Amino acid sequence: MKLKYQLFILPVFVLLFVAYLSTYVVKETDQVIITRFGEVRGEPVEAAGLHWKMPFIDEINRIEKRYLPWDGPASEMSTKDKTYLIIDTYARWRISDPKKYFLRLRDERRALSRLDDILGSETRNAVAKYELIEIVRSDKDREIKSNQSLAQASESSGQSYAIVTGRTKIQSEILTKAAGKLGDFGIELLDLRFKRINYNETVRRRIYERMISERQQIASKFRSQGAGEAAKITGKKQKDLLKLSSEAYRKVEEIQGEADANASAIYAEAYTQSESASSFYEFTKTLETYKKVLNSDISLILTTDSPLFNLLKSFESVGESVEEQK
Repeated sequence: MKLKYQLFILPVFVLLFVAYLSTYVVKETDQVIITRFGEVRGEPVEAAGLHWKMPFIDEINRIEKRYLPWDGPASEMSTKDKTYLIIDTYARWRISDPKKYFLRLRDERRALSRLDDILGSETRNAVAKYELIEIVRSDKDREIKSNQSLAQASESSGQSYAIVTGRTKIQSEILTKAAGKLGDFGIELLDLRFKRINYNETVRRRIYERMISERQQIASKFRSQGAGEAAKITGKKQKDLLKLSSEAYRKVEEIQGEADANASAIYAEAYTQSESASSFYEFTKTLETYKKVLNSDISLILTTDSPLFNLLKSFESVGESVEEQK
């Protein structure tokens, strides 16, 4: 009984093993190419599920159905105006014809190498056809907001270029030309973009120097405008000070003149009440004049009819009468 059981189990295992080798599973993300002794058999299998093949002689080759990334190396390129840029690009692609792809490339490693060659070449050719500003600016219709002072400085210091194509259309041009070449390998190029655009070190230094020069021009312009405004403010200040000083001096003179007039009126009213008061006023004023005019350093020569001499003369007459009385 044990021997019969073993003889029954052995063929079952053999049949199960052969059935296992005769089947394969296709995933939703795969497509399968069947080769027999290195030659492709039939059409690619794209339907997901369980499928049959000839055991031992058929080989399963799985090919990716999903979108695949391509990240190209950063390469130095020259624009039309001989400006060197370091451009880093990336793309998305898929295998649209598995049979053609398998016959021409076999695996993804060779496909990526072919993408490097074709996309790198087309990018270099496109960049060489356009000016730097065409590659940097994305769209010719996009409105750029800039500082008015910087814009004026740029216009005065350099030439301005009109955007004709723009970066978006340049990328589309590369995509169209590269897609036609990659179609021969069963590859569909879905999209291509510039990931990063950097200046060459020499170009970067030159651009920095230009930026510094432009901002120095703007700073110089602002300084000159500020100096002009400062001169205007200083002149206005001096004018206002002179005006205030003249008005203050006029008011002081008016007040002083009014005070002198009032004092004179008071004096006149006080010393014109009688003849003796008037004589006393004349006498005191003459003495004040003597006090101001006469001192030891002055030699004074007066005529006999001088008002100052009259008082001195009267002093002499008074002295003589006093002597006679004695």
